Amino acid sequence: MSRLAALGIAAAALLAPLPAIAQAYRCSMPIGDIARPRPDGPTAREPRRVVPTGSYTLALTWSPQYCRENGKQASARLQCGGGNRFGFTLHGLWPDGKGTQWPQYCRPAALLDTRVIQSNLCATPSPQLLQHEYAKHGTCMNLAPAAYFDRATGLYARIRYPDMNALSRRRRLTTGQFAQAFARANRGMTAAMVKVTADRQGWLDEAWVCLDTQFRYRACPRAGRAANLPLKIWRGGAA
Repeated sequence: MSRLAALGIAAAALLAPLPAIAQAYRCSMPIGDIARPRPDGPTAREPRRVVPTGSYTLALTWSPQYCRENGKQASARLQCGGGNRFGFTLHGLWPDGKGTQWPQYCRPAALLDTRVIQSNLCATPSPQLLQHEYAKHGTCMNLAPAAYFDRATGLYARIRYPDMNALSRRRRLTTGQFAQAFARANRGMTAAMVKVTADRQGWLDEAWVCLDTQFRYRACPRAGRAANLPLKIWRGGAA
C-alpha cells in the first residue's frame, strides 16, 4: 500500500461514523485522482491584512444544507456525491482581530501538497476550500500547512454534537435553543460561546465556536443571530 493510500484510509478512519461524534455519517474519499486546487490569494475585495490576533473562530458547516444548495455544482462532488454523507464539516479555523478587522492573506501560499489535501478531505471535503483556508487564514498563524490543518482538525475532532435529527423534527426551534443544545454536548461550553448562522429562510447554515488565543472555548465577542429567531434544520439524506 502506498503512503498516499494509507493517509487516505487513516483520514477516513479518524472520522468514521460514530453517533457521539457525528462529524461524518459516512466518509469514503477516493485514493488518488483528486483535483488540484487553484492558487488563492488576496483581491481588491479581500485584501492582504496583517493585524494582531485576539481570538479564533472554529467554523463548522451543516453539510445537508450546503448540499441542498450547492450539490449540483462540480466543486461539491466530493462532499455531496460519491456515497458520502456528512453532518458538520470543518469550514475552517480563523484568526480574529482585536478590533473590527481580522488578519487575512498574511503571506503568499503555494499550492498544497497532495498528501495534505488527501489527509484532510474527511474533515473539509474540498481541495479548493482547503487551499483557500490555508491561504486566507493559515498564513496568519505562522504555521506550515500540515501544522495548520492538524490544529484545525484536532479542534474539530473534539467537538460533540446534539441529536440533530431530533432537533430537526421539533415543531419550534429557536437559534438560542439550538445554541444551548450544542453547548450542552460539549464540556466547558456555554451557548454564549456559539454563533449560529442561517440563510434568509431560517435554515441552519453554520455553527461558529469562539476560542481564545489558547484555543479554549470563550464567549463570542460579538452577538450572532438573534436567539429568539426560528431555526430550521435540513436533514436531507442524513437519516
